[in-house]
Amino acid sequence: MNTAVGALTGLFAFRTSAILDWMVIESDSEFTPGVRLTIISYTWFNENRVLPAFHFNDGRSGKVHIPMKILLANPRGFCAGVNMAIQCLEECVRMFGDNIHVYHEIVHNKYVVERFTKLGVRFVDEVSDVPEGAILVYSAHGVSPAIRQQARDRKLQTIDATCPLVTKVHMEAIRYARQGYNIVLIGHEGHDEVVGTMGEAPESITLVDTPEDVEKLSFAPDAKLAYLTQTTLSVEEAGRLIAKLKERYPQIESPPKEDICYATTNRQHAVAQLTERADVVLVLGSQNSSNSQRLKEIAKSLGRPAYLIDGAGEIQEDWFTEDNNVLITAGASAPEVVVQEVVDYLKTTFNAELEEVVTREEHVTFPLPKELRQLQLSN
Repeated sequence: MNTAVGALTGLFAFRTSAILDWMVIESDSEFTPGVRLTIISYTWFNENRVLPAFHFNDGRSGKVHIPMKILLANPRGFCAGVNMAIQCLEECVRMFGDNIHVYHEIVHNKYVVERFTKLGVRFVDEVSDVPEGAILVYSAHGVSPAIRQQARDRKLQTIDATCPLVTKVHMEAIRYARQGYNIVLIGHEGHDEVVGTMGEAPESITLVDTPEDVEKLSFAPDAKLAYLTQTTLSVEEAGRLIAKLKERYPQIESPPKEDICYATTNRQHAVAQLTERADVVLVLGSQNSSNSQRLKEIAKSLGRPAYLIDGAGEIQEDWFTEDNNVLITAGASAPEVVVQEVVDYLKTTFNAELEEVVTREEHVTFPLPKELRQLQLSN
């Protein structure tokens, strides 16, 4: 038994954080004289595995190869708002060729932006960079009234690809401001969505991003307050800030319906649920994607190495060992094509097996912008 325990210790040197539930069965096989077979059954973060090992009488030993497993999160990738914005821009390219400008990136994803750039679409950060009378598409993140006015002044033909769930937050900001509320917006400073929302009522909105920001608020104890949130925040972090706001200002009003969008919530839920089965987490998405960054942060907070990458070309082989479980997910602006490139890379490089895990189902769709549908009818 000491020999078996020694073998067990060696085999699990690389599994120091595993939750073990094991037994050892020894037998001499008449077909393989001089070889003892040890079967180790254990539980690795809720995933049952059986790991056979062989031991020769001369002291040599080895183990049967356990292939890498890919845990492919579902839902992942494009949300309804991103799908709508991309379909909108694709239709604009089809109808108008390369005479199209987009205010900021249509969505925060390098692959998507490069693809449309190759089709002749021009992404601009200033309305003044768009020729008078040209077509300007507003991105999925929305824009402020000031940007809309600049576009009118230049007589631009505008098509609004703002996600309807972002528009909902804009409408809430307008309503609260008209009713005399001071609005606390929970979000990340400088994010395109936050800039657009704050532009709806700049005199009425105060931005907070951290608990320290909440502590610095200086509203009167009985002030008329309401809060709103960016749609792509960490559900858990936003919840902590909301709790702190309510602790300081119990009278603060909540939005009629949760502002963090369904897709953000669902993708974060999938990562939180599946990360315990993983050794490594890969998040497909760009560095400027807020919701993709949150997915990486959730995995890291659960104690796993997590990497935010735009595609397979950024993968480093030393992130993995051959028997790892690798969780793959994608932010709401990352296309499925880059996900499949990573899956193919791991299959080819590590002979990985694939398991797609559905945690929630999504059936949300949004129609193309009204002004684009009208143009389709007139053509």
